[in-house]
Amino acid sequence: MMRWIRILLVILLALLLVWVAGRMIFAVPSTEGRAVERAIPFDPTTTLGPQAVEAMSAHAGKSGVVPLPDGQGALMSRMKLAEGAERSIDAMYYIWHDDTSGLLLLDALRDAAERGVRVRLLLDDNGIAGMDQMLAALDALPNFSVRLFNPSTVRNPKGLGYVLYPLRMNRRMHNKAFLVDGAVAIVGGRNIGDEYFAIGDVPAYLDLDVLGVGDVVTDTAAIFDQYWNSQPVLALEQVIAGPGDMAAFDKAVAEAEATPEAQTVIKAEASAGERMVRRNAPPMEWTEVQVVADDPIKGMGTHSREDLMMSRLGAILGSVTARLDLISAYFVPGKAGSGFFAKLAESGVDVRIMTNSWQATDVPMVHAGYVKYRRELLESGVTLYELKPIEGIAQGRAELRPSGFSGSSLHAKTFSADDARVFIGSFNFDPRSAALNCEMGFLIDSPAIAKAGSTALTDGLSKRSFQPELDGNKMVWRDPQPDGSVITLEHEPDLDFLDRVAVYVLNVLPIEWLL
Repeated sequence: MMRWIRILLVILLALLLVWVAGRMIFAVPSTEGRAVERAIPFDPTTTLGPQAVEAMSAHAGKSGVVPLPDGQGALMSRMKLAEGAERSIDAMYYIWHDDTSGLLLLDALRDAAERGVRVRLLLDDNGIAGMDQMLAALDALPNFSVRLFNPSTVRNPKGLGYVLYPLRMNRRMHNKAFLVDGAVAIVGGRNIGDEYFAIGDVPAYLDLDVLGVGDVVTDTAAIFDQYWNSQPVLALEQVIAGPGDMAAFDKAVAEAEATPEAQTVIKAEASAGERMVRRNAPPMEWTEVQVVADDPIKGMGTHSREDLMMSRLGAILGSVTARLDLISAYFVPGKAGSGFFAKLAESGVDVRIMTNSWQATDVPMVHAGYVKYRRELLESGVTLYELKPIEGIAQGRAELRPSGFSGSSLHAKTFSADDARVFIGSFNFDPRSAALNCEMGFLIDSPAIAKAGSTALTDGLSKRSFQPELDGNKMVWRDPQPDGSVITLEHEPDLDFLDRVAVYVLNVLPIEWLL
């Protein structure tokens, strides 16, 4: 027995030495001595400038906002703003795919850089699979800079970075922001990829962005600068060697432009961004808008609780007195969150929460984490909705217009408080968003937008959702039908025996903090 223990100890020691050696060989580069870069100041002489000046002078101290519920319109807004940029483009995203939409938008950024526009692209390293050489080629352009948030210092196999730096690599930047010429900002829940913009035949996400002008743009630019110059962020050349492969990028762009999906984008309806470039701004609501964001030091794990976005959102939610409508694609409230929402409901607040059903979710582990708290929430009086996967809506457009959103699977992160304030951003109500990921969003004082969100939940999305309820001590699911009838299901929809086993196993594993 002792012999086997000694062998095991030798193996463990050898693995530890290999691990230490790996961290020495693939050490995280330092950012010490790096020059601080700031956003280019707003220039009123740009194409976007006069509109911003006129709007800000007429609405001093406020910001103008317009929601972007349609996926293709949200992509076109970014494309047209990039095409109209004259001074700067600052963009940060958790995921950027090398598919049709991702390549078209990257090409628009490249064109802008070649016109003399300064382009700063900040990406989380988790969401750029297979794009190292393309990004390196773009980074080599005179006006194009790419930086990565908590990148793996091992590029192939990239997953080895999680072995060498497990805590660091689990801290991701989940932000999504797109700023042009210091005049316009788009923030919300969408990453860059076909599924987020309802392009092609991929299942489209139900999601939401908001376009803002005025004071909120200045605040968003300051947050971008804070991240761009932060310790978790490294210049691309610090982790990816070589000049990249521009020929491969050009070939990929040409192939993307030749697809029917690209033609769909080109022929899309006029977008809010296009109207801004044409100096015909879309109707906006002018109001108080706050940018809420985590301190990027969260990516190092050295933050205080006061630095967390969750603390700010918790204070806002705690002040709700009548109604809270919350949409969270990934909803795992944890013990504290479940107790918080339960207490809110028991105090008389009408709490309604929508998340994905088992069928609709793309992260089964998260659904398993949600299931653990479902009964407690229902017992306290919280109303739950679980969005069904919506078949036959690959484009995610007109079929869901009445709900105010477009898509076939939930990805939005938004809440409406007392039909007066609305949050639109990247924050999911789960442990990962609360404690690990860096998040951001707009908090908008707008009864009109807040009421529209509540109406979308009441009149649109709830009719396309399973509604779990308690019938005595037994949980049942109400299943609304197209003809207006409601079927009652006695088991969670589309969970077969193996699925139930998987949910049980995932529930008992100590992984909730990662969800």
